[in-house]
Amino acid sequence: MLYLASQSPRRRDLLARLGLPFGQIDVDVPEVLGAGESAADYVLRVAADKARAGLQALGESADAVVLGADTEVVLDDVVFGKPRDDADAFRMLQALSGRTHQVISAVVLVGAGQQAQATVATEVTFDVLDTDTIAAYVASGEPHGKAGAYAIQGGAELFVTRMAGSHSGVIGLPLQQTAALLRSFGLQPQPFAPHDHKA
Repeated sequence: MLYLASQSPRRRDLLARLGLPFGQIDVDVPEVLGAGESAADYVLRVAADKARAGLQALGESADAVVLGADTEVVLDDVVFGKPRDDADAFRMLQALSGRTHQVISAVVLVGAGQQAQATVATEVTFDVLDTDTIAAYVASGEPHGKAGAYAIQGGAELFVTRMAGSHSGVIGLPLQQTAALLRSFGLQPQPFAPHDHKA
């Protein structure tokens, strides 16, 4: 049985696109960048911590496969996590304005005696944002709880002039790489299976 070690509605919706049944586990993992730790190492470590915490919560169930994921925005080697408040969100968006940043997403699958992982870095370039635009976006509430203070699947898609990498990875779960990891665990994604669409 597949489990998602996250309560993120965005990750849940993305994983659901792969057509596999899964459960969700709420894990509480510290997200603190270690001294001298690179952004890529940090994202991978947090994703692995989430997956292992999820497996532990299930009592190391023999048939459980747990998916942990983490996504961070990185500019000039500085990790932009979730904003503390509106002022912090405004500061982040001002820093990202007119610049190219990286969005690093890591996915880790763990099961009984098995672990597989993938890290995907996507380059995202923002248009120059004036202070009124930033203030209006922050006031919308969308930046809360989002790495880098924006949601590319929401209003911030209007800010993006260029993107190279994984769109789903920027949202929070790189689907191509996740599907490949699931197959390595013997789970076959069924993204194109017919669904029962009721009118």
